[in-house]
Amino acid sequence: MSRFGRDLNDTPDLHDEHDTGHRIALLAAAFCVGGIAAMAGLKWARRHRQPAGPADGAPLMRAPLQVVAPVDLKRYAGIWYEQARLPNRFEKACGGTVSAEYTPLPDGTVEVRNRCVRQDGQVDESVGIAHAVRVAGLPGAGRLAVSFAPAWMRWLPIAWGDYWILKLDRDYQVTLVGTPKRDYLWVLSRVQHLDEASLAAELDYARTLGFDIDQVVRSGAQDSPA
Repeated sequence: MSRFGRDLNDTPDLHDEHDTGHRIALLAAAFCVGGIAAMAGLKWARRHRQPAGPADGAPLMRAPLQVVAPVDLKRYAGIWYEQARLPNRFEKACGGTVSAEYTPLPDGTVEVRNRCVRQDGQVDESVGIAHAVRVAGLPGAGRLAVSFAPAWMRWLPIAWGDYWILKLDRDYQVTLVGTPKRDYLWVLSRVQHLDEASLAAELDYARTLGFDIDQVVRSGAQDSPA
């Protein structure tokens, strides 16, 4: 017998061929039945499927934050007093009044001057710059980029942070500011001491946007900035 062929004297076993054909027929039948069952199961699943949702323990998907539009930066300018915030590292030492003053500049940018009274009574001040970020379809959108980095570093994207105006009353007296990842939040007011009802309303609204209001700390607005 050749290595690659069958010897001419070999005759096929008809019984083996019959068994082989029988097995092939059974496999084909099983394949057809399985396919029909799979199709029926798929149709049933489509008719009875539940709405898509997160797996157990997975966080709910949150809609992207929307900003106020339009915002008149000239009216927005001036001093705002912080009433509440989500904890952050750069205000960790602040224990008294926290304020932010915005001054429009001739080139269209805005000077940002943040001040806070530390727990030891000392005053910290940081001066930065902000510029409006264009949003398609929303002229004058309240989306700003802010940087407190030195001027020579401001060409780097990481030198800029988000400043989104999420809520602003018509009189420009109370505003809610946050970041798109919901890790920073501030309630600002033109007055040093915002009444409790107004502050609660701002925080309740922030909760509906997905911010963790249970972590909010109240600002110690006790002293006027010098």
